[in-house]
Amino acid sequence: MAVEETTKPKTPVTFPCSGCGGPMLFDSESQTLKCEYCGKEDPIENSDQQPIEHDLDLSETEDPGLTDWGLRTQTVHCEKCGGESVIPQIETAALCAFCGSPKVLVEEDTTSIRPETMIPFQVSLTEAVAGFQAWKKKRWFIPNEFKKGKINSRLTGLYMPYWTYDSETASVYSAERGDYHYRNETRTRVVNGKTETYTERVRYTVWRRVGGEYDCSFDDILIPASVRYDRSLLEDLGNFDLRKLTGYKPEYLSGYIAEKYSVPRQEGWRKAGEKIDDTLRANIRAEIGGDEVRSLNVRTQYYDRTYKHMLLPVWNANYTYRTKPYRYMVNGQTGLVSGTVPRSPWKITFFVLLCVIAAAAAFIFFSQYSG
Repeated sequence: MAVEETTKPKTPVTFPCSGCGGPMLFDSESQTLKCEYCGKEDPIENSDQQPIEHDLDLSETEDPGLTDWGLRTQTVHCEKCGGESVIPQIETAALCAFCGSPKVLVEEDTTSIRPETMIPFQVSLTEAVAGFQAWKKKRWFIPNEFKKGKINSRLTGLYMPYWTYDSETASVYSAERGDYHYRNETRTRVVNGKTETYTERVRYTVWRRVGGEYDCSFDDILIPASVRYDRSLLEDLGNFDLRKLTGYKPEYLSGYIAEKYSVPRQEGWRKAGEKIDDTLRANIRAEIGGDEVRSLNVRTQYYDRTYKHMLLPVWNANYTYRTKPYRYMVNGQTGLVSGTVPRSPWKITFFVLLCVIAAAAAFIFFSQYSG
């Protein structure tokens, strides 16, 4: 009986207002649940539950609790870009949160691993819009009309999925270590038609075989679990302050969309493994020492592998300028903006001409000065 009770799915949670019965949505400014009708605010209790590291070798079907988001959800799928997101079941999605396409279908299968930790939104919709307006004015070579005008865009509060991985590693390596040595060699050269002898200090490398063992622990290797975005856009968003991570609570998702991860956890582990391997090779090279290392061969065993699913806040927007689509994103914690903007061909051409003229003038000046 005890086993049945622990594996029984939890009752989904909803957040009706105790005052008027309207929906309570998470408010980034007050960090509370706020009724969008009467304005009543309810505080969200801090989660004192410590994040659990889940065994990477177990599947989510072996632990149904891993897929319980604590909120009645549905998955929506975009026919245009293939994006999938998880939204509260009482809400409908008329537009895709990723590409803005109006063709969004409800999917029956909503099973996905729930997040372990998250960073709630700190930046409001108004602050995100203002941040983009200020950001675009500082871009180079953009049309004046775009720079000064108001851009209509639909911002979506989106929790982006990430995986984090931990692993213990035990490596065995072999390589050749090269140490620089120097010796004086006597050589000859011709100067003004005369042969003269001189001594030159010459470097040479002495190689020797080395090998050994190297153990290392890795904690919280962060891997984006989305393939919907340009990697450069995500990198330009800057780093999230993971010290502000809090335990997952469904209240933080009320009124927002959580993207369903499109990078499976095993694929995420492959990417994390590549990062681990690169770090191990760099560390082993440093341990070997010497001036050069060649023919490095590393064989690594991974054990005690665990993972967590994490959500990080991003404002995502699509807009159109002169029939061409563009995108920008705002870090929902720091307010940092990244995106694409239109360019003015006239400004670029004028800048290139100025550079050519400046280079030609500099060449003429230095040619005359040298002469």
